[in-house]
Amino acid sequence: MSVTVKICGITNPEDALVAVEAGANALGFVFYAPSPRSVNVEQAAAICRELPPYVARVGVFVNPDEGLVQHALSACGLNILQWHGEESPEFCVQFGIMSMKAFRLKDASSLEAIADYGTNAILLDAYNPGLRGGTGEACDWQLALEAKKFGRPIFLAGGLAPENVGAAIQQVRPFGVDVSSGVERSPGRKDHDKVRRFIAAAKAAGDQSP
Repeated sequence: MSVTVKICGITNPEDALVAVEAGANALGFVFYAPSPRSVNVEQAAAICRELPPYVARVGVFVNPDEGLVQHALSACGLNILQWHGEESPEFCVQFGIMSMKAFRLKDASSLEAIADYGTNAILLDAYNPGLRGGTGEACDWQLALEAKKFGRPIFLAGGLAPENVGAAIQQVRPFGVDVSSGVERSPGRKDHDKVRRFIAAAKAAGDQSP
């Protein structure tokens, strides 16, 4: 089972190209100003122009207005929209491209809302009351396994790093894994050695899964 690897929180061309060369399938751009990994549309568009066409460009949003989403779509050539706020099920699927809703897993009841969303995929992250993502805290892998009952491709996030991503893939067998803080040297700046080791470990674990 091959696994899709998404490197999120990309803020500069150098980090983007290192991730692509190491085998990343998707890069995430955070359009949410309070995040230390945020970029504006113009910054993201400049990075996207340097990317090969086979790498997915993911726009990450938190309760955005439609104008921002449309601007990012047209300027950056986004392939996937990722929602991290309290967006309604209708809002998430109105833009005509692939979409992914993030759910922060606090307990089993956190899974209930998944059924309301018709997005193409779901992203499962760790729960932190004060942060939307990039917490470095581990997601509950057992809850992630339970989320498979909804029949949607799962991206596993939350506390992943080169040292544990292989075990996470072996246990959960997600469609993809998503990492941000686990491959950073500081918020918004990637550690290139960690990026390479993370992608290598994820791909190796995916190849070993039935």
